[in-house]
Amino acid sequence: MFNKFLRESNVASVILTVIRLYLGYAWFTAGFGKITGGFDASGFLKNAIANPVKGPDGNMVYGWYVNFLESFALPNIDVFNFIVPWGETLIGLGLMLGCFTTAAMFFGLVMNFSFFLAGTVSHNPTDIFLGFIILTAGYNAGRIGLDRWVVPFIRKTFGKGNAKATA
Repeated sequence: MFNKFLRESNVASVILTVIRLYLGYAWFTAGFGKITGGFDASGFLKNAIANPVKGPDGNMVYGWYVNFLESFALPNIDVFNFIVPWGETLIGLGLMLGCFTTAAMFFGLVMNFSFFLAGTVSHNPTDIFLGFIILTAGYNAGRIGLDRWVVPFIRKTFGKGNAKATA
């Protein structure tokens, strides 16, 4: 019942737009600030490796993630210094404009969980909760936005019934 409301209701699309704009603004300002102010993720990554999330027994909870940070992210810091600020900025733009809303929210949630696994609580739980509402709503979350035109165009151009897509 709630899922149907989120995915089909006009009232929900208005509420979702407010949530989407809030999240989009937060993502955009975080990313744009990193692009214009200079950004280096190495300090954050080194701290996440040195101080991993620990359970009540004092043992590392996400050892696999610390391994990922140590063996992949830190050696490829230049890639992460590029994709983090640009990713945040593009996620914010997608959400604020309501364009590719579902994709933008999916990648926003990937980033939220990445920060969360690294031990940064901050506003991530709230963003994850709101993000799942947007993701669950699907098309309705971007209906008051560019998705109103973009999604039907993509479906028409690349949809299953299109001869060009199957040829």
